[in-house]
Amino acid sequence: MRRLVAVLLLIVGLAVVAAGGWLAYEWYTPYQGYRGSAVIDVPKGATSQQIAGLLARKGAVQSALAFEIWSRWHHGRNLEAGEYHFDHPMTPREVFNQVAEGRIWTVSLTVPEGWTMFDIADAVARAGLASRAAFLQAARNPAPIRQLAPNVPTLEGFLFPATYDVPHRTTAKAIVDMMVRRFRQAWAKATQKDPKPKNMSLEQVVTLASLVQEETPEEKERPIIAGVFMNRLRLGFPLQCDPTVIYALKLAGHYDGQLQPAELRIRSPYNTYLHYGLPPGPIGNPGIASLEAALAPAHVDYLYFVANGKGGHAFSRTLAGQERNVERYREFLQREKEKQEQKEKKGGGLLSQSKTSRTSRANRSQR
Repeated sequence: MRRLVAVLLLIVGLAVVAAGGWLAYEWYTPYQGYRGSAVIDVPKGATSQQIAGLLARKGAVQSALAFEIWSRWHHGRNLEAGEYHFDHPMTPREVFNQVAEGRIWTVSLTVPEGWTMFDIADAVARAGLASRAAFLQAARNPAPIRQLAPNVPTLEGFLFPATYDVPHRTTAKAIVDMMVRRFRQAWAKATQKDPKPKNMSLEQVVTLASLVQEETPEEKERPIIAGVFMNRLRLGFPLQCDPTVIYALKLAGHYDGQLQPAELRIRSPYNTYLHYGLPPGPIGNPGIASLEAALAPAHVDYLYFVANGKGGHAFSRTLAGQERNVERYREFLQREKEKQEQKEKKGGGLLSQSKTSRTSRANRSQR
């Protein structure tokens, strides 16, 4: 009898050792049972057994039983529903951690400062997240920001520029909501010292910020340009801001990349050559520096500015000063043109002439 018991204990011991060895091998050995990559959609409410079977069928783990045992051993961590992307061999432990931590398949979407909702819609479509039409439909509904800005016509200006990790399986509305939430955070930061802007509504501040954003890439200039616009508004001068005309052309589907003098007469409430005051809403999505500049414009007495050819602007208090600055900029452009022609002659071929976005503005001294 003792011998029989000893044999049984030996068998049980060997079985336990074998099972432990098998589990250890399964848990710590990377596995890839799919070709290339696999996208696995874990449904909401699925049990650990169901998820283990799904992962095994799709080739993310070799043994559903080993994965389920590991899951039950770590029963304190729930497995998250969502779409997961696998593209290299992983151990069941690594697969478990990815699903337990909810590291779903995301697409990186970068929205630069100043982009319009049309630019963002194009990027969203290129990333395969949603169609251009679906994104624009969502962006034209101001409901997500209505509590803060009840009078804006769309979400233009409130789709905050940043880099987003967007779930691959998403909707246009979810993307828009994500961007508006980021705007709310940026606005809270920008208004931390003074939560209520003086003499301007939130809509007006964001609209002014969008104009400032488009006028200069130089952060240090933004409060000055905001100050120039505020001076013109105070004195009843038209803003005469080229980017507002460009935005009007984009709304009409007529912008081809260059602003022509004749287009300054386009009939649109966004045309600040024809209409006094701020346009009816933002013309793009400003970053935090432009928001801060609009909230605290510099106290300057400038009324005019023009590009200086070095990425910044020359400012003036009088129309005569503006005309001198415009003439200097024209001379700069002429020198650049001559340099380009010399390069083309030396190179023996034609080189594409670089263009500046502010060439057309240099030909107008009424700013």
